[in-house]
Amino acid sequence: MMSGETRAETRTVPRGWGHALPKRRVSNEELSKTLDTSDEWIRQRTGIRERRVAGDDETTSTLARDAARMALANAGWTADTVDLFVVVTATPDLTFPSVACLVQAELDNHGAAAFDLAAACSGFVYGLSVVDALLRGGGHRRALLMGAEVFSRILDWNDRRTAVLFGDGAGAVALEAAGPGDGDGDGAGDDDEARRGIISTHLFADGSHSEALRTTGGVVCGAAPGVVTMEGREVYRHAVVRMAEAVEAALAANGMGSDDVDWFIPHQANLRLMETMAERLGIVRERMLVSVDRHANTSAASIPLLVSEESAAGRFRRGDLLLLEALGAGFTWGSALLRW
Repeated sequence: MMSGETRAETRTVPRGWGHALPKRRVSNEELSKTLDTSDEWIRQRTGIRERRVAGDDETTSTLARDAARMALANAGWTADTVDLFVVVTATPDLTFPSVACLVQAELDNHGAAAFDLAAACSGFVYGLSVVDALLRGGGHRRALLMGAEVFSRILDWNDRRTAVLFGDGAGAVALEAAGPGDGDGDGAGDDDEARRGIISTHLFADGSHSEALRTTGGVVCGAAPGVVTMEGREVYRHAVVRMAEAVEAALAANGMGSDDVDWFIPHQANLRLMETMAERLGIVRERMLVSVDRHANTSAASIPLLVSEESAAGRFRRGDLLLLEALGAGFTWGSALLRW
């Protein structure tokens, strides 16, 4: 599925990014004390050095809330001006109500639409596509899109194949429907402002591979939520191919080549995987952003968390073209192209 190929005058523009991380850092050395592994083994295979693990007082909703507050502050908005809350997560606090509703209440917003979306590690790209369609459709003006996870609570900490791979965290973006002549108050010219925002999104799925990456439990299974199981080689093989296909779909739909993209931002699952994909696509390594070494795989949070950190560091410049891509359990995969 592809959205945004024929753009209406209204476009979806990011106005502010935010992120939040648990306080506790867990290094590879710490994991090696309880698992048959080592810092060298983990780093050589994944590029991961450490990850964050949520404490008893930290949940998916509290991380999403804190990331949302930062995004609101960076956008210069108050929560009562938002009319759509969307959280993408595979690790909600509760079966229901949604994490989005919990965050909405924490931010003292009453009446805005709020719901969760699940597409595992590609959730943020899916969320961008859904929110983009809702904002451009005219039913909503401002949205908070959050990706938040506490995978530490669905891991088997005795299984080195999965326990070393994941971390907890959240990222958020404040998105606004902008029409002709709408600016952000920074003095940029109308032509420059008119180019900003989401250009296109591209979504795909193939449920026939669901056994390769899944949890052992669930409401029907009777062992909710269970723990993560993964056929690592199978996931790796599909991820390289499918993420590359999603990138190629975005470029082809917009008549672009990889040289036109300023920053490639892949889902942060495995450094070797990302480097293999970049080589396949002819992407210069210096233009591929990486945070998996610091955060491990934070699933639906990985892309907004990385973009928020890089935004805060001043990485992006007005007019930069960003290409986001991800693959998650399902399999689900996709890409999003946006102009900074």
